[in-house]
Amino acid sequence: MVLRSCCKFGPVLVWFRLGYVVLLWLCVTHLRCARAETKTVVQKDAEFDVTYNDTVTSDNQTIYAFNHTVSRNKTEGVRVTVDVLSEGAESSPILFVVRQKQAVLSFQVPLILRGLYQRKYPYAHVGRTLCQPPTRSLTETQYFFVDVSTLSSLGTHYQLRISRVDSFTLHTDKKFSFTASPSQPQYFKYVFPDGVDTVIVKVNSEMTFPCSVMSIQDIQCPVYDLDNNVAFIGMYQTMTKTAAITVQRKDFPSNSFYVVVVVKTEDEACGGPLRFYPLRPDELIDAGNRSKTLDVVVSPAISSDVYVMGMLFCLGIFLSFYLLTFLVACVENKRMHRRREGLLNPADMSPAETGIPATHYNGTLLDNASTLSSEAITDSIASDANYGYMERSLESVAGRSRQESLSSIEEDDYDTLADIDSDKNIVRTKKYLCVSDLARKDKRVLSKKYQIYFWNIATIGVFYALPVIQLVITYQTVVNVTGNQDICYYNFLCAHPLGNLSAFNNILSNLGYVMLGLLFLLIVLQRDVIHSRALDRNDLNALECGIPKHFGLFYAMGTALMMEGLLSACYHVCPNYTNFQFDTSFMYMIAGLCVLKLYQKRHPDINASAYTAYACLAAVIFFSVLGVVFGKGNMVFWIVFSVLHILATMLLSTQLYYMGRWRLDSGILRRIVYVIYTDCIRQCSGPMYIDRMVLLVMGNIVNWSLAAYGLLKTPNDFASYLLAIAICNLLLYFAFYIIMKLRSGERIQCMAMVCILFTAVVWGFALFFFFQGLSTWQKTPAESREHNRDCIVLSFFDDHDIWHFLSSIAMFGSFLVSVCLVVDEDKAGDHSVMLIEFK
Repeated sequence: MVLRSCCKFGPVLVWFRLGYVVLLWLCVTHLRCARAETKTVVQKDAEFDVTYNDTVTSDNQTIYAFNHTVSRNKTEGVRVTVDVLSEGAESSPILFVVRQKQAVLSFQVPLILRGLYQRKYPYAHVGRTLCQPPTRSLTETQYFFVDVSTLSSLGTHYQLRISRVDSFTLHTDKKFSFTASPSQPQYFKYVFPDGVDTVIVKVNSEMTFPCSVMSIQDIQCPVYDLDNNVAFIGMYQTMTKTAAITVQRKDFPSNSFYVVVVVKTEDEACGGPLRFYPLRPDELIDAGNRSKTLDVVVSPAISSDVYVMGMLFCLGIFLSFYLLTFLVACVENKRMHRRREGLLNPADMSPAETGIPATHYNGTLLDNASTLSSEAITDSIASDANYGYMERSLESVAGRSRQESLSSIEEDDYDTLADIDSDKNIVRTKKYLCVSDLARKDKRVLSKKYQIYFWNIATIGVFYALPVIQLVITYQTVVNVTGNQDICYYNFLCAHPLGNLSAFNNILSNLGYVMLGLLFLLIVLQRDVIHSRALDRNDLNALECGIPKHFGLFYAMGTALMMEGLLSACYHVCPNYTNFQFDTSFMYMIAGLCVLKLYQKRHPDINASAYTAYACLAAVIFFSVLGVVFGKGNMVFWIVFSVLHILATMLLSTQLYYMGRWRLDSGILRRIVYVIYTDCIRQCSGPMYIDRMVLLVMGNIVNWSLAAYGLLKTPNDFASYLLAIAICNLLLYFAFYIIMKLRSGERIQCMAMVCILFTAVVWGFALFFFFQGLSTWQKTPAESREHNRDCIVLSFFDDHDIWHFLSSIAMFGSFLVSVCLVVDEDKAGDHSVMLIEFK
């Protein structure tokens, strides 16, 4: 029975013994672990400005206890400086924890900071400034503790020093110099003095690199003063030699803020070189010496009185043009009234005073006065002999009904003149052309056709401006919320905020484009009304004298100038490379419309329609966007664009040379070969239209040169390069227009010459200020800030604002001089050179 009982309980005893052994092993292991985790904690009373040399291991922990007296009226900074003296500490760094009353700061030494592509940079020397908690008492004794520990079983030697920063608080207009590095950032406190609501914080250095960051943060703990967290709160911007941030009291409830300066671990963000290192996992890279000496100064910004003065100055400049225009209009009205009275009493005036020596229309001299000026007759006969005007009776033209409503004219009527379909191939290919040859269509029809330019650009402006305004408001909101001032390329040394706008002065200076554009529209409207009234009373001068008058393109040009001001203001809300096209789109429009207006003056029948013109300008803007996005350093894009540029130049040259009387079809190559064979090989004959050929050869030389320059240099600013092409072609055609005007016997009156010289001088000064280059988005934001300059006018406007003022005046003057009202003013009163040969 006993044996049976033992056998029965044998397996239970075996399991019981096994469990007992396992329990015993666990107890021994726990005791060993508990003994191993037992550390020796040593707390020491420490003092400021004393260097403590000590060793820390995993078995001991040292706590340094400090106390200091803080005052509510005086802020002193406390700085912790640590050096690790042992080699190989990267594998087991020392952890420093600073425990304060309302804040905790912890960091390891060596401090590991990361760069691009997860590169790791160790720093054995670390210096940090402690955040100062506020105190309500007049004086208070505060305690803080520095805990030093590590997991390394080997002893690690270190040095610890706590010191006071006597110059922790910055004073207004007093420069302070300091040194910073990636592991030793610096920050200082500034308190707004009474009566100062806005200040400009400027940080400068004579060293371009290493790259650094300036940040403005509220008085709160913790302070983000490392490369990897400085962008978390507040406003910040990268810098090489200079940085400037405008700070407003309303953004800081405590009426004070911290100025934080951090040196980055790498220079790539500031446009510096990025050294190549083998990208091996967990490899530590020696960053070398990245200390940087800087100085900081806080200066009061402008007061509200300066804002008022700046706005009044801007309004005063452009309202003076309204006043001047009103005075000129009064003088002109008085002169016309006297002239009208003289026409009613011709017996009391000499023929020269009547201003109507003869009416010359298409080669026919009509005697409108009892006596003709011999000079006028001579000029008229010379014009007939040189250019062979076509015969057409004035009665047949004057007999046209001028009272017919424009609403009865349809676009299908544009080319329904019977004589146009029968002889336009002959008329337009004559060797010597008159304006009358290219002004055969009904003026009412053409007037309605050119009005489409105005309505189209008004529609384009509305649909273009609304999303642009929405986008730039979003840009400004992002800048204000994130505090990232590298998004926008301002002139930070002269960027005056107003409300949520960061640079109000750059926006206000664009007011000139809008005001002068509106003034130009009013001037054109006045001329349009005067001309319409003259047509209603069958005034012979208005009917058949001078060049054909169509005002649709004038209205389009004035609208484009106003839209340029609006969109330029939108661009300057947050200028950068992504929205630079806002500033240039209507510049392309203005240049294109000016060329079209010059051409339309002498070629009203064959000028491009509004749909074709705007489609071509849309293609230009499309290429501008492609160039900004893909053109930088992309040789394929530049090759394609240069080829298209040259092809477009050749096609346009052909169109102008043959006055549109050619076809682009499958037989074009055969016709080209035939012309080359007959005119160059079979017999060497010169061009039929010499003047046109000279213009087109010069135009091709200029455009081919610009294409070659773009292909060889590949400029980063493609939008400005494209605008330069448009302006060069406009200036070339304007010069040709003036030369041909003089060649055809027309005169440039004294007032017109004065206006031309004045406009040229203004353009010269405007370009001088434009090329000052206060910022450029072709570089990094930090490099762009190296070009920033202080304000130069009223402490409110900078060089670029002066460019806005002068360029708006110059554009307004150019409209009056080159394409609208001044250059051709003399034609309306000098009838001996009415309709000229303009090849």
